[in-house]
Amino acid sequence: MAAVVADAAYFHWCITAQTQIATYSQQWTAYKNAARNGTAPTLGIAPVAPNLGTPPAAVAPGIFTRATALAQRIKKQPGYTESIGLALQLIGADQTIDFSAAKPVFTAGLDAGQVTLGWTKQGMDGIEFWVDRGDAKGFVFLAVDTIPDYTDTAALPSAGASALWKYKGIYLHGDSQAGHWSDVVSLPVAG
Repeated sequence: MAAVVADAAYFHWCITAQTQIATYSQQWTAYKNAARNGTAPTLGIAPVAPNLGTPPAAVAPGIFTRATALAQRIKKQPGYTESIGLALQLIGADQTIDFSAAKPVFTAGLDAGQVTLGWTKQGMDGIEFWVDRGDAKGFVFLAVDTIPDYTDTAALPSAGASALWKYKGIYLHGDSQAGHWSDVVSLPVAG
């Protein structure tokens, strides 16, 4: 049990650190873009790097492999029952998806001069993205994506120009749209 606790603590630290670093990266990109393109008289204070704290004791690679093997070993024991599986959370609750109420939530950010749309499947088969590039055409079909995340490969505005690109999406189940359109996510882009 001590090994399982150590694995869980270390993986929790890894996920927390990754989230803090990703947030810092987005803040730094916005700061860098303001330095490059901004019109404000001052930049303000640069983002402060996150304090990741002291990591727990390192564990061997393969945290999920070990956890899966342990769960399988427990389930094969002669005294194993469903109530034991529920108590140890080896049996999850039945997952049901209300396809009529599904609504994607996604993020948009710049990465190496291209827009990346971060999304999760939530039990769906894919997502249909639409984009408004601020060119008076309104929202137009962009792509169907079945593997998160999606990279918009359209060229950014020409040098010195900027635009506000807006994205929206709707989940796909099978070949059909499912649920509701996402909220519109806006991203300022510049050449």
